[in-house]
Amino acid sequence: MTVVTNPTGPGQQVTAPANPNGVLSADEVAQRIQGFYDRTTDFQADFVQVSRNRLYGEERRNGRVMFSKPGRMRWNYAAPNGDIIVSDGATLWAYQADERQAIQQNMGQSQLPTAITFLAGTGRITDSFTFRLLDANQFRFPNGYVLELRPTTPQPTYERIVFYVDRASFQVVRTAVIDAQGNQNRFDFSNPQVNLNIPLTTFRWSPPAGTSIVRP
Repeated sequence: MTVVTNPTGPGQQVTAPANPNGVLSADEVAQRIQGFYDRTTDFQADFVQVSRNRLYGEERRNGRVMFSKPGRMRWNYAAPNGDIIVSDGATLWAYQADERQAIQQNMGQSQLPTAITFLAGTGRITDSFTFRLLDANQFRFPNGYVLELRPTTPQPTYERIVFYVDRASFQVVRTAVIDAQGNQNRFDFSNPQVNLNIPLTTFRWSPPAGTSIVRP
C-alpha cells in the first residue's frame, strides 16, 4: 500500500472504497484515479525520467516534481543537468541549463499531454481518453493496475499513455507516454505526498541573467 498524506488528515493512509464485486473495469479504474486527484490540491514526489528513442537510444534523468491546482507545476532536474520546467498556471518555462536557453509559452498552448497536466488540475482524463486494462503481471506490476489511455482526439505528440496505478490509493506511480513510432517517455514517482500547501512562490520563475529566451 502506498502511504500518502490524506486529503482529510495528515499522515493517514488513503484507500479507495471497496468494490463489492472485487473486479473493476477500465472505466472504473479511470474514475477512481480521477477521484483521487480531484481530492488533491497539491502534490510532490521524486521522479526518475527514462526516455527511449529508437534513433538516439535511452536517456535517464531524475529530480523532484511539484504540482498545485490550478495548472501550476515545477520539475527540478538534479545536477549535473539542472534543467527546470515550471508553470505558474499561465506561463510555461522550460529552462535548458547547459545551453542557457529558456523556452517561454502560454500554458494553454503547450504540447504537454493531458495525462501529465491533469495532475495539476487542468483537464480530466475521463473526458479526454478511452481506457483499457492491461495484464499487470505481464508488465511486472502485479499489485496494481496497468491502464492504457488512448486520446479521443488524435494528438500529434503521442499515440497512447500507460498509467501504473497503486491498487489501494489509485495514485499514479508511473506514467509512460508513447508515440506512433514506439518512442517512450516514462516517469516513475516515489515518496509521494499530497495536500502540503506548497507556497505559490515555488511556481514563479525568472530566467537567469544572460539567458536566451525563445518564444515559439
